[in-house]
Amino acid sequence: MGEYIRTMIPAEDIDRRIRELAALISRDYAGRTLHMICVLKGGAYFMMMLSRYLDESLAVTMDFMSVSSYGDGTESSGIVRILKDLDQNIQGKDVLMVDDITDSGRTLYHLLGMLWQRKPNSLRVCTLLDKPDRRGWDVRIDYAGFEIEDVFVVGCGLDYKQKYRNLPYIGELVLE
Repeated sequence: MGEYIRTMIPAEDIDRRIRELAALISRDYAGRTLHMICVLKGGAYFMMMLSRYLDESLAVTMDFMSVSSYGDGTESSGIVRILKDLDQNIQGKDVLMVDDITDSGRTLYHLLGMLWQRKPNSLRVCTLLDKPDRRGWDVRIDYAGFEIEDVFVVGCGLDYKQKYRNLPYIGELVLE
């Protein structure tokens, strides 16, 4: 089986949009400490790019979680597993969960429920890519980079069998 990647969102457009998101987030959290939670592995690329463009006057702390629902396929298994939990307590913090993509919303729904139980002051979601056509779970996206159609994508942290995360653009993975 062969595969190729069709460019959907060029690197320049991604960089521009991430700068716009950072400006919105900087405005919304001005005067507060922002605690960013990255959903590994895909969200790491996006969170690092996003954090670079946040206003320098904004106090930022970071933590990481690792969850799995895909394995090596292109379809979610439907089972959300926590592989690495947070290192820091989020009680009373203004939390921004950062992820690469929101698809069905199952993983996000599960994580938000778990995080709200830890009593943060606020909890918002920032995702690079949003696929609302696939949404089967009631989740709110506060900051979305791009809305995309229902195709399997790679690049900017998104992978297929751990490949293609390093691509500076978003591309549709086409399997032949």
